[in-house]
Amino acid sequence: MTAPLTFDLGGDLTVNRLGYGTMWLTGTGVWGEPADRPAAVRVVQAAVEQGVNFIDTADSYGPMVTERIIADALHPYPDGVVVATKVGNTRPAPNVFVPVGHPAYLKQQVELSLRLLKTERIDLMQLHRIDPEVPLADQLGALAELKAEGKIRHIGLSEVTVEQLKEARSITEIAGVQNLYNLVTRQSQAVLDYATAENIAFIPWFPMAMGKLAQPGSPVADLAAELDATPAQVALAWLLHISPVVLPIPGTTSLDHLTENLQAAKLSLTDDEVARLNALA
Repeated sequence: MTAPLTFDLGGDLTVNRLGYGTMWLTGTGVWGEPADRPAAVRVVQAAVEQGVNFIDTADSYGPMVTERIIADALHPYPDGVVVATKVGNTRPAPNVFVPVGHPAYLKQQVELSLRLLKTERIDLMQLHRIDPEVPLADQLGALAELKAEGKIRHIGLSEVTVEQLKEARSITEIAGVQNLYNLVTRQSQAVLDYATAENIAFIPWFPMAMGKLAQPGSPVADLAAELDATPAQVALAWLLHISPVVLPIPGTTSLDHLTENLQAAKLSLTDDEVARLNALA
């Protein structure tokens, strides 16, 4: 079974579907600076050197840590590199994320992201979480205004239902949606199905979470052994095969794990192998 390895994000940004997520390039609890900042910079550079041209981050990672790392690693950005970031979550403490969707706040954070990333336009600006205290039209309206000003190229969402995605599309064009999704966590299947039908990028975060499925003797481990691969590679290859709109963004602080993860793009799965993995849900 083969699948295209590129996707036209928003219809005009061609990206390699296996990207890189930067959430772990911070301190404990997604809080503060990483223990080894030069190593964090290096792993971002290595990702691009190995063919990654889609990098995902957020203003809340650190907060305001990973956007700086990306800029230090890549600015001036190589041609074709697409950086997606997010606004709409505040960080009062480690491991705590609180949605804030007031338009003035969202606009302020977009301006800050532009400054930290050292760019004049964000390729994909995602509303990190919908603030239930603020009308969605106001939240997305703020991003749409910045898009009209040329400061945002495409708008995306994170952790939404199909109904919320449809409502959002009635307000402004939506190029991508980022929901939790992996071999063992598939509550967003309906969102993936809708995104596939509408050719909207689906960006699964935490793409390699497998728990017991990755342990020796497990179905994933057994298939990995048959394919001379690792369970992580099988999990990523499965995501690449189930829909052409899926853009996995595995994150790591290790150069070796980065290389291992990216090899998943070369792993071909048969229809029967995909069916075996589908049955694990």
